[in-house]
Amino acid sequence: MKQFKTLLIVAVIALGFNTMNAQSKVAHINFMELVSLMPEAKAMQADLEKLSKTYQDELKAENDKLEAKLKRYDAEAASQTNEVNQQRVAEVQQDQQKLQLAGQQAQKDITNQETELMKPIVEKAREAIEAVATEQGFDYVLGAQTLVVAKGKDLLPLVKAKLGIQ
Repeated sequence: MKQFKTLLIVAVIALGFNTMNAQSKVAHINFMELVSLMPEAKAMQADLEKLSKTYQDELKAENDKLEAKLKRYDAEAASQTNEVNQQRVAEVQQDQQKLQLAGQQAQKDITNQETELMKPIVEKAREAIEAVATEQGFDYVLGAQTLVVAKGKDLLPLVKAKLGIQ
């Protein structure tokens, strides 16, 4: 019986040490900050701003044409028949709808473009994080923006160095 107790105590101690050694290493990183620092993300932002400016210019030109047409129709309204004026009102309303739809489509195109351009940037960031985590022996890397307490290792400086970001 005494040997059994000794054996049980040794087993408990051995399991306790194994459990302590089996603890996972955890680090954290602010993923969005990393992505925003990447040169590819900065280039993507510049491209999206150019695209947005192009759409804005096109929509402004169309809006200016519509306003000119509306002023012309208003000036000519007194000399036109009621039927012609009603046709013109319907035409202006249709043009306004087209302009609004074009604005919505432009916003949708910009959003789709951003999504497509962001995919390889996010993938590159994830691969760099995974590589650094493996090199440093971390089992888990958490997003820093969701942490309440972050006493673990911050991988942002190491991943920035891996990607060549200053």
